[in-house]
Formats: sequence, C-alpha cells, structure tokens
Amino acid sequence: MRVETAPHNVQTISKAYINMQSPTSTVLDLVKLSPSLNAVSPDSSGMQGGAIEIRSLTDLDMGLMLNGAPTTNANYLNETAMSEDVESVTVTPGSSSVDLPTTSAAAGVMDERTHTPEAKAGGMMDFSYGTNNLSREFIRLESGEIGNTGVSSYLSYGHSHARSWMGAGSNDMHHIDYGLQKNWDNGSQNNLFLSWNYEDFTIDNYPTASEFYDYKHTGNGYGRSADPKNGNYWRNNIDHWNQIFLSAPQHIVISRRVTFDLNPYFNLGRGWDGADGGTAAAGEYVNYQGNPVAAGSQLTSYYQQNADTIVGVTAKVGVDIDRHNHFFVGYWYENNDSVFSLPTSLTMANGANPSPNAQAYRLFTVGANGSLLPANTTIDGGYEIHSLFIGDTAKYLNNKLVVDAGFKYAMTNYWEKTSFNTGSGGSSGKSRLSENSTAPLPHLSIAYRFNDHHQIYVNAEGDFRQPDPTSLVGNSTGQLQKNQYSIKEEIGYRYNGPIIIADLSFFNYAITNRLLTTYIGANETGLINAGNQTARGFDLQFSTHPWHHWAPFFGFEYLDAHMDSNVPYSYENAAGQTVNTYMHTKGKQAVMAPKVSASFNLAYDDSHFFGNVGIKYISSQSVTMVGDERMPGFVSDSIAIGYHFRPFGFVKSPTFRLNFNNITGSIERTMPKGIATNLYPTMLLNGTMSSAGTGAQFYVMPRFNMTGTISTSF
Repeated sequence: MRVETAPHNVQTISKAYINMQSPTSTVLDLVKLSPSLNAVSPDSSGMQGGAIEIRSLTDLDMGLMLNGAPTTNANYLNETAMSEDVESVTVTPGSSSVDLPTTSAAAGVMDERTHTPEAKAGGMMDFSYGTNNLSREFIRLESGEIGNTGVSSYLSYGHSHARSWMGAGSNDMHHIDYGLQKNWDNGSQNNLFLSWNYEDFTIDNYPTASEFYDYKHTGNGYGRSADPKNGNYWRNNIDHWNQIFLSAPQHIVISRRVTFDLNPYFNLGRGWDGADGGTAAAGEYVNYQGNPVAAGSQLTSYYQQNADTIVGVTAKVGVDIDRHNHFFVGYWYENNDSVFSLPTSLTMANGANPSPNAQAYRLFTVGANGSLLPANTTIDGGYEIHSLFIGDTAKYLNNKLVVDAGFKYAMTNYWEKTSFNTGSGGSSGKSRLSENSTAPLPHLSIAYRFNDHHQIYVNAEGDFRQPDPTSLVGNSTGQLQKNQYSIKEEIGYRYNGPIIIADLSFFNYAITNRLLTTYIGANETGLINAGNQTARGFDLQFSTHPWHHWAPFFGFEYLDAHMDSNVPYSYENAAGQTVNTYMHTKGKQAVMAPKVSASFNLAYDDSHFFGNVGIKYISSQSVTMVGDERMPGFVSDSIAIGYHFRPFGFVKSPTFRLNFNNITGSIERTMPKGIATNLYPTMLLNGTMSSAGTGAQFYVMPRFNMTGTISTSF
C-alpha cells in the first residue's frame, strides 16, 4: 500500500508486488486484492482478459487506461502490455479527472503505467513453465541513452502457449511492446508506447448453474470437445485476434508558468471467432459455384471483426496563475468505429473452422435476379465525441488545503447501421439508428491535511455512459438504449504513521437508466436499461510500512446496492397482442453487487528470499434482476515464493520464483458472464406470470495451477 495524498480514494499496485507475481498475470490478476474490485480471469495462462465488478457496477462503467489513453474493454486487457512492461496499476474507484479521455467512469479509473526506458543499455529475460502445459518466453532489450540525445528506448517480445484448463483445446500468443522516451533539459518530455498482440485461443463455454453443479459434483466438464464430428469441437470454436495499441503523450514546458500536454492514441482490433452453426436445411444455402449445400452439412457461425478502431487525442494547456492556483483548459476528440460481420460457412472436413474469407467454404443465397448473395449480417456501430474541459487546482494554508474543481462538457453522436441476408426464404434488408447527446460533467474535490499524519477528503462528480457501439445490435426494441447518468459522492480519511498506513472512505451513488449486460444464449449478450439504482458503502485499506522485511495488507468493502425501479417487461397474450408491464424489481438487491469483500496479503522481501500470500473473499450476490438466482460467496488464494541469487558476469539479477493459484483446489463460480431478468416464472405487476428465464452463465475459478519462472536482467 502506497502513501497517497489525492483528494479521493486511490488503490495502487506497485512494481514490487508485480515482480513477485507470475509473468502470465494480466492486469486483472494484479488488481484482485484491491478492496473495491472483484476482478476475474477465465484462465490461468494470461491468454484471455476477464471482467470486473466494482461498487455494483462493472468494467464497462470504468475508464480503462494505459498511459492515460483509453484501451479496450476488460475482456481484452491482457493484450495491451505484458506484465514485465507494466510499472504500476492505479485504481481510483468512483473518481476520474476531467482531463482524462473518458466519460464512462462512474466506477472510476484503472490506469496502467508502462516501463520507463533505462538510461543504460541492457535488458531482461524470463522463462516460465507451468500447469496445463504452459510455456512462456520473454525478452526485453534496452538501448540506453542514444548518444547524448536524451533519447532511450526498449523493445520486448513474448510468446505463450498453453492448453485449455477446462475441456479440449490449446492457446497460443505472440506479443511485442515498444517504448521510447526523450527528455529535455527544461523538463519537457516526449513518450511513445506501441504494442502488438496476436493470439489463437479456444473460446470458453460459460456454464449455467446446473452445468456448473454437474461439473462440481460429478466431474462432467462443460468445456470444448475433442471430437471433430461434434459442433462443440475446440477447433471449430477458435478466436483469432490481432490487437494494436499506440499512445504518444507529449509534455511541453513552454515557460516557467505555462505547459502544453498532447496525448494522441490509436487502438485497432481485428479478427474472428468461430462457433457451432448447427446444420444446413435442405435448399437453405448454395456454395460459391451456385451448387446447393447438402442438408445436414455442418456449419460454422462467425463473429468477424473487420475493424474495431479507436482514434483520439487530448490537448491541454496548463497555467500557474499565481502561487496558489494552477488553471488548465483543454479539448478531447475521439472516434470509435466497430465494423463487424456475422457470416456463416461450411465447417471443414476435419471439424475445424475455416477462415470466413475462404471462398471454398463460404455460403450464399440466390437473389431474385439469380445473383449470389453472401449469407451474412454486417454491423457498423460507433460514436464520435467532442469534449471541452476546464479546471483549477487551488492550494492554501501552506498547501494543507487543496481544492480541485473542474467541468467537462461532452457532445456525442453515436450510430448503428445493419445490413442482413439470413438465407433462402429468410429476410434481408438494412436499418440505421443514430442519436446525438450532450452531457455536463462537474467535478469537485477538497482535501485538508492537518499534519504529516492525518488528512480528510471529499469528492463529488457527475458521469454519463452511452451504450457501447457493438451492444446496440443486441437491442430487441429497435431503439437505442438511454444514456446512463450517475452522481457520486465520497468522503474519506487517511492516516500515515511511522508504522501504519490506513485509508477509510464512504461513498454514495445515484444511478439513472442503469445499463446492464444480459445473457441471451449461446454466449451472446445484449444490453438493457434497468431503471434507477442506489449504491452506498465504505472501503477500508490498512497496511504497515515494511517491518523486519514483512508488510501485511488488509482491505475491506461493505456495499449496500438496490434497484429503485421496476424493470419493463413485454409479452404476447393469447390473442397475439403485445402487453407491456413491469417486473417486481424495485427494492431488490442490485445484481453483481456483493455486500462484503475482504482481502489480505502478507509480503516478505529481505533482498534474497521473497514471497507473499494473498486471500480474497467475495460474499454472495444476486445474478437476476428479480433476485430468484444467486451466486454463493467464495474465497480465492495465491502464494508466491522466490529467491534472488547474487549476480555473476553479465547476469545481474538471477531470480527463481514459484507462483501457486487456487491452492485449495476450490471449484467455485466467481462472477456472472451476463445477468438475466429472471430464472423462474415470476408474478408481474399486472398480476400475470412471466415465462421462465434463462438464468445467468458464469465465470469459474481455474483449478489449481503452478508456474515456475527463472529471470534475470543483463
């Protein structure tokens, strides 16, 4: 735990902690012990991202940053930077600065900071081997300062391979990180970070409660099949993905009082997922030569991401008006465009899915004029943001009183365009939805430091979240979902003593038009507005300064979150008429909002031996809006142990470490993949009974796993 002075809650993961963890750790693995978070990963090899629950919200309500620039969602966070190149991770639950390029930060911000290039030439490398046939290699080369230019850089490469821990399948990943920094004598600095990631991984099945209990009690797995004749065959359910991320923050000192900051960024994701598409019906499709596809032929359905592109820039001018006030004003622009298709192809004879662009396997329908039409749906969803922001930091009473006041005004246009052709005898056509919105976002933070040991702080912010472009497609109403608005307040106290560090913060959220991800089926999700929601509680962090090489940490959160509205529900009656009513959800516990979470970590480091033990408890939570399905609480655990050997020759820091996760072998659900409205038939507000729902699907804690790593710098 780090000593903080910011006027809001801050939870920081240091490089010392990161260095004790397995190199396969994703950023979600690194923040698991933060008291405000329930962060989960579906595998133990670092091949996939995951999801976050935070203060009754999710990672979709967070600003996920890398060097101050927005990254992708939590499901792909593992692809932006390798753990060896991550310097720190900072979580500010419920708070975001007005100059950050985000509006969707009701749950706060998680910002990764990458490695700073070394002043001297050299590098580091590590090799890992572990459970599930995991093998991983990493190397980083440092240029050192190039001449006397003030320029230094590094280039990293990593490769991982592992089989799936549940069911059949294997996963493979290649990754490159590049960093460059230029320092100027007047304090100006130019930075560049570029990463590329390519991987093939088996797409997980996410079990329902009944499938999970079948696995827990009988050992019958819910993973992919090893049978090529089965549509669930793992080679027919592969994700092929390329990800590129670029950020280039520039800090320019114009004069003693004036600075200029520019941060352009770029994020591109491309690839495709294959899945079991069932079998062809007679006369449903023809191949590229116009020949009919035989009835019963095995099909593969795809999610083909043609391009998921984020391009943006923030520009800010800062001025020290006087010795008390630092004023800044700036502009943020972002264009987010996600173009993807949902084609269908013939499955290959060996059971694997072909490329959706492979002509020999593509499926077509015959148009009215005899032309061949691809069996496909194409969606273009996106948004464009123009935002102005202004702020001032005032310090008085010998800097004991700090007041941060800011205002951001966001102007957004977002859209969804769809064209579809579902097959012979099916439907085809086009549709378009679009909307403009504006949002004023005020921020106010006040901190007062009584002395070197005691500080209090107050923070209040407004926030809005618009629907994600790709989620617009799953909306069955034919209309765009409403924007989600949040008002957040926080009050806290910090203590920094000679032995103890502590932080206690109380928070309150008022959320309007809550956006929730729901499970549709077959690993498909949608998005709904779930009315209003209130959440309040407190966070406690407690640690000590290192004492005889030991450093304990304890985190705790209590959360009381409930729904303030009944959720709309529509059904068709016996006469074929659509009836609109509501489900009884008002007053129910909010979904994905465990009341209690607690974490404990004990670290030891005497410069040779090192290690830590981490334990996290998450209490039970509701996973349906009417509250008729719950997920029990669970405990997760991890152990790290290692030794730093003495340097010899060019080997500067030879180290060996072992990392263990789920050492008790627990079989537990850790988070819903997507919530549902209900599981069982329930009484509606108009007195009728609803139909039974699907219930939720779940992330499951990977079984016991171990990773051994040897590493050194040179």
